[in-house]
Amino acid sequence: MKSIKDKFILTTVFLISFAISIFIFSCSDSTSPESGQGQLKMTMVDAPSGYDQVNIVVTRVEVHKSGADENSGWVVINNNLATYDLIKLRNGASVVLGDNSLDVGHYTQIRLILGSGSNVVVNGIVFSLNVPSGTETGIKLNHEFDIQPGLLYELMLDFDAEHSIVYTGSEQYKLKPVIRVVPVVISGTISGKVTPVITQASVYAISGTDTVIAAAEITTGIFKLMALLHGSYNLKVVPADPLYSDTTIVNVVVVAKQNTDLGTINLHLK
Repeated sequence: MKSIKDKFILTTVFLISFAISIFIFSCSDSTSPESGQGQLKMTMVDAPSGYDQVNIVVTRVEVHKSGADENSGWVVINNNLATYDLIKLRNGASVVLGDNSLDVGHYTQIRLILGSGSNVVVNGIVFSLNVPSGTETGIKLNHEFDIQPGLLYELMLDFDAEHSIVYTGSEQYKLKPVIRVVPVVISGTISGKVTPVITQASVYAISGTDTVIAAAEITTGIFKLMALLHGSYNLKVVPADPLYSDTTIVNVVVVAKQNTDLGTINLHLK
């Protein structure tokens, strides 16, 4: 008959072996050496708008993997509830919507699930923002991209608040999102300063039928046009002050992942 000491030793060995096996199983189940992983970073910026604030409540950010069905193919990259005032996201300001590891593969869509409480502020008055299906199916953006092992893929969402808010009457506002999705790897920026500052100029970067807008800061005249695909642009500067003339700078070259600084742009009286 085994002694109590022998039984204790056998029991201890069994428990240690069991714990080791559980550890090995859990480790092998949580990693995927066959496919590997890469990194996705998603930021958001906004074009200028005439609203005081446009506050969007985001509860979850997801991407959809190619080959999966509509229900099971969504992968969460951020599920932290946050409220973003789009008006603050201009002239170089941005916010990170998600920064997470993803399995290697091809992805086809981005989805922003919105929460209750989104609103728009007009002349100091807060109005609820109607977001059709925003809390259920979310805002879906078609954009195909590949995640490669060990590499970072960066996306920029350019949210156009001015054209995304629709006044439906009776002090009711609806969100119909207008969002450009631009990979950082093939996009750059244009910056500069417009003087006199009192002109409160708007700056347009025009390439073919595409136009991206920025507003010079009212106190400094500084502007920055974000998420521009690499290429050549004509820059049109339009002052709000009617005493000053428009000016156009042609063939401004944008290089991927770089900023083109135009320095000071002087507007002249008519």
